[in-house]
Amino acid sequence: MLKQYLKQAWALLRQNPLFSTLYIVGTGLAIGMTMIVAEIYYVKLAPVYPEENRGRTLYLESAKFTNGQQTWQSALSYSALQDWVSTLENKELVTATLGSQLRQVGYIQPDDRSGDFLPRIKMVDPAFFRLYPLRFLEGKPFTEADLQSGIRTAVISDDLARRLFGTTEGVVGRTFSLAYMRFSVCGVVRGGSYLTPRSYAQVYMPYSVDPTYREESLPFPYFGSFRLAFLVKDAAQARALQAEVKDVTRRLNLEHEGEWEMILWEQPRTHALSVFQDYPSQDFSFWAKVRYFGLMLLVLLLVPALNLMGMISSRMESRLAEMGVRKSFGAGRGKLLGQVMWENLLLTLLGGLLGLIVAWLFIYVGREWVFTLLDDYPEAIPQGANAYVSGEMLFAPAVFACALLLCVVLNLLSALVPAWLSLRKPIVNSLYERR
Repeated sequence: MLKQYLKQAWALLRQNPLFSTLYIVGTGLAIGMTMIVAEIYYVKLAPVYPEENRGRTLYLESAKFTNGQQTWQSALSYSALQDWVSTLENKELVTATLGSQLRQVGYIQPDDRSGDFLPRIKMVDPAFFRLYPLRFLEGKPFTEADLQSGIRTAVISDDLARRLFGTTEGVVGRTFSLAYMRFSVCGVVRGGSYLTPRSYAQVYMPYSVDPTYREESLPFPYFGSFRLAFLVKDAAQARALQAEVKDVTRRLNLEHEGEWEMILWEQPRTHALSVFQDYPSQDFSFWAKVRYFGLMLLVLLLVPALNLMGMISSRMESRLAEMGVRKSFGAGRGKLLGQVMWENLLLTLLGGLLGLIVAWLFIYVGREWVFTLLDDYPEAIPQGANAYVSGEMLFAPAVFACALLLCVVLNLLSALVPAWLSLRKPIVNSLYERR
């Protein structure tokens, strides 16, 4: 029976090319726009290389300090790492990234004198490579001893290795000039994408390379430039870590009452929250976001569905005589309704396939700006940064499931109501349409 329905649907598609084309294109645009939104947030939220631990990662990136007269907002200092961050119990590991001035002025001077250029730099500790499991093509990460000694060593990405040395093999031990300082390569990794910004860089070096990393800003000893990321086992440990940090903050503020106060808001916060909350001090409402995305989905799906519903209603009017004849020969309303639904589902699936292809092409071609479309404070991708879209970002099971669900929903929205209303008409009225 299903095979017969599909054959009839294909025949009707060929008999009515204008209707079929408009239906498929309209469906494709609706699903394509929805899929673009889904892809944007999939890339931001899904565990993709090398941010494969996003679901178990929490961030502490900002702090506010005040003494009643002055208020400063920044990250944390090295003293904070040593005094209380390292003693936190509810974590598997913690890694610190230094926001050094070297990241803005660290130009590479190529040995072939082809011209200085500014790579993406991250100043990190060895734990960074455990939180973000970058795949080493050669060599290994720098060690804790390297961090403590302040040795000028670096892990570089494969695209930078090819630019500097023309190859990714035999690179370990070779040197390059950055900010007129010689750095030795200790490892080469398969580079990530700028679309995973918390882990992306072309040069990873020990933060101790910066001679000012231990400096403090008086009168606030914990005011500094270190941003922290924690790895936890599960949601329960994440909640325990958040409670532990709140308790530490409370005790420190009591200890230094009258001198200064530290405010960390609801940090450390989850990766998902960091995607929807631009900065930690921003008020965040879960239901406000639900309403926002619900309205967006309503516009992207319901408006095209109403247009398609009008087209299907007009088409059903032209087929009343056919339905009347079939009713007179004993065909039930359910059987006729099932046929109409399968016919429209075929058209919707073809439109869904078109929409999926359009969404993929749009994302690939506009990858340098499309992922900032829904940001409140969009930032341009820096020149020289690699913003590629990997296969796991595009060809993901969640994306296919979302596309299939959209096809079914759009089919139900656009076809069910007009088909049901048309089939409710008496046989006599339907047959009268033959005159």
